[in-house]
Amino acid sequence: MTLANSQSRQLADLYAEMAPHNLTPLWETMAQLVKPVPSSPAVTHFWSFDEARKFLLRAGDLISAEKAERRVLILENPGLAGMSAITPSVYAGLQLILPGEIAPAHRHSQSALRFVMEGSGAFTAVNGEKAIMHPFDLVLTPSWEWHDHGNPSGEPMIWLDGLDIPTVRLFDATFAEHLDEKVHPETAAPGASIATYGHNMRPMGGHSADYRPKDQPLFHYPHSVWRPALDAMAGHAAIDPHIGHALEFINPADGGAIMNTISAHVRFLPAGFETRARRSTDGTVFVVVEGNGTAVVGEREFNLGERDTFVVPSWNELRLQAKSDLVLFGFSDQVAQQKLGLFKELCS
Repeated sequence: MTLANSQSRQLADLYAEMAPHNLTPLWETMAQLVKPVPSSPAVTHFWSFDEARKFLLRAGDLISAEKAERRVLILENPGLAGMSAITPSVYAGLQLILPGEIAPAHRHSQSALRFVMEGSGAFTAVNGEKAIMHPFDLVLTPSWEWHDHGNPSGEPMIWLDGLDIPTVRLFDATFAEHLDEKVHPETAAPGASIATYGHNMRPMGGHSADYRPKDQPLFHYPHSVWRPALDAMAGHAAIDPHIGHALEFINPADGGAIMNTISAHVRFLPAGFETRARRSTDGTVFVVVEGNGTAVVGEREFNLGERDTFVVPSWNELRLQAKSDLVLFGFSDQVAQQKLGLFKELCS
């Protein structure tokens, strides 16, 4: 729109007079507020696990898990500097627990997942039940559930934290509490929730586990369970040309996503398989579980090795190629977008 000089001056005067009243003209910002397609401030990025691990272990020499409360290196998106976010709605970080350490019990309104990257034998206790952690296990600490971490093993434990911190921040709904004791009193034997709810069945009568919320009964998804399930699927199902063989982790209470704000899944791509291009509105964080290959995100290409992490922001085109059998873990805000009627994908 072209305006005469006099009209432009009058509009400028109008804006100046409105400013003290906190009024601004929509017509000046409409194109930035309502865009034809998503244009995320996040950028695609790749984190080498080996490089991050060195820094994390150095931090372990300098500050204890108890003093830090949570000894974590944030995977901060270069496009979101200072926001402690890997996408506009999701946070990710690498957490270290050394032998003999305890990360004390707390709870908060943010929901979290833990994907184990290295080590065996440490635990995450949720409301007093321990999940004994092994590589590539998925452990949840849902919103407002007490949780602490401990490492009685003889080796360092490292896992990827994924939280909805930016989402909770958007809604100004953050709360947190600390338990008086370092660890929550034991409420059930380790593995009780898996024994009760982890077999696509649920208890009847008076056998429900009252120490677990009925709407979130399961919080531990072991690699020893999900990995064979992925293999079994690959042995019988046709492969999806855009994502490979993929399984979503679900909440057994309702068959939906694992938490209200975070979805998680695993994928298997056989050696030599290359996906067709796909884009979606949920910015996704990926971890390489097994194998190697390449990820082409928009115009950037990453060589993938085991335990590396990369992020695909909203509406960025993704193509994957498996040089060997390739297994990936991924999480995003897809469930939240679906509930709000916002999720969209495009496959080509």
